[in-house]
Amino acid sequence: MSFKLKTLILIIFSSLILFACGGDKQEEFENINNTTTNSGIDSSSIYAQHVFNSIPARDQIIKLIKEANSEYNVALLNNPDDVNKYLIESRKALNLGVYGTDLNVASIYEQYQESMLFFKCINILAKSIGVSNSFNENMGDRMNANQANRDSTLIIINQAFKSADKTLRDNGRPGTSALLIAGAWIEGIYVACQTAKEINNKEMIQAIFNQKESLNYLIQLLETSNLEVDIKNVLSDLQSIKTIMETKNDDLKELDQKITTLRTNIISTK
Repeated sequence: MSFKLKTLILIIFSSLILFACGGDKQEEFENINNTTTNSGIDSSSIYAQHVFNSIPARDQIIKLIKEANSEYNVALLNNPDDVNKYLIESRKALNLGVYGTDLNVASIYEQYQESMLFFKCINILAKSIGVSNSFNENMGDRMNANQANRDSTLIIINQAFKSADKTLRDNGRPGTSALLIAGAWIEGIYVACQTAKEINNKEMIQAIFNQKESLNYLIQLLETSNLEVDIKNVLSDLQSIKTIMETKNDDLKELDQKITTLRTNIISTK
């Protein structure tokens, strides 16, 4: 595998690591399934676990991270100055996922100062939608203490977002949780497409199109989450992206255009 192919795959999978599961995935799925049944939580939590399970294992991602040595480009990430401009809960949830991916990317590239900027954005949005316990000062302290250890930093971020997902589902808010997951997935694919445009290589493009399995489960998750009318365009656009991934396996240009339009709408403050 070429150096630049490793770099592209790193960006795709590291961006999506927010919801990659460690340990025994089947056991965790069964536990969530049982919890869902016993507590009466919306069945979308099962599909959330499907999204998690369709992403490569954390140890595989860490291996790619250690082997790669790509350059950090902050211009690809969302502007931290915009965090207070998201006023509607659905927008807050989507951009919590977006900033989560950006935090993850900044941490992977050991950009400690910018990592803390993205963490502050996450903390602000988390408080506003009721998941502040997942992103408290303790998490910030742990990240500061583990700045030199990318493995530990990624684990801390992963744990925080999965805790937020569980809190939302346990409180009967699967739609908000689904949007958080969607924001993280969209930002990951967006960053990957921007990088892939620089090098037109079939292997690289296929690495992006291979994410159609996680996209399929993400769509099922959103379909069962009773989204508000003003945010249903996200689901519609993801369904269009699914069609592109399934029928145009080498058309990065069309995929990039669609994911860029969707991502632009999500981060827009107008």
